[in-house]
Amino acid sequence: MTAKLPRMLLRVDRPADGVAVLTLDRPEKRNALSLDLRVELAEALDALAADEDVRCVVVTGAGTAFCAGMDVTQFGGDRAHKERIVQTSTRLFDRLARAPLPIVAAVNGPALAGGFALALLCDVRVASTTATFGFPEIGRYIPPSYAAAAAALPEALARRLSLTGEILDAERALALGVVSEVYEPDALGPAAVALAARIAAAPGHVTREVKRRVLLGGEQTWLALLADEGRVLREALLG
Repeated sequence: MTAKLPRMLLRVDRPADGVAVLTLDRPEKRNALSLDLRVELAEALDALAADEDVRCVVVTGAGTAFCAGMDVTQFGGDRAHKERIVQTSTRLFDRLARAPLPIVAAVNGPALAGGFALALLCDVRVASTTATFGFPEIGRYIPPSYAAAAAALPEALARRLSLTGEILDAERALALGVVSEVYEPDALGPAAVALAARIAAAPGHVTREVKRRVLLGGEQTWLALLADEGRVLREALLG
């Protein structure tokens, strides 16, 4: 009897020269970040960072959602399981935040909670008209990632969204600068790839130098905040 292989939760495509597209592929779960998906995404980011043929990455979601956040059905369990929750979460967001390659978020639907943080830690965000953005977890008394908000947004807006849990539609997100362009759903994918190809047209050492400067500028601000948020998560789950 042939063993059933585990389903891969992340698709990797190369639609244009220098461009890789990572598609979160749990549409039935609104692309919630399960333990396995967090591992796959972090490993893919590591592999692409080491690939000199890749000069820009696009992250998007399958189906009608970009990412609904962490898969809360996997919370709880014994200490070893909680340790894995912490490790996979902190590793993924650290890899995303410190990626040496430019990353474009093609937000094809709701980007909420950890999914909003994921989008904010990308360098550029474009969205479909069906996209929504926000940190609704504050309503369940879970602190959102202010570090991700601070990485991409003006301070006053980062504070407001982190404290209120306000949900923005695509038009409002565009007006506030959360995203740079909004497209009809069918046009989003091609537009995101075209933008990534434009970025990838520059030599890889040039875009990586730009990212190095971005990360250097963030070391004392949002990157430090991100590390602190990982510490708080570890203390909350493991004591």
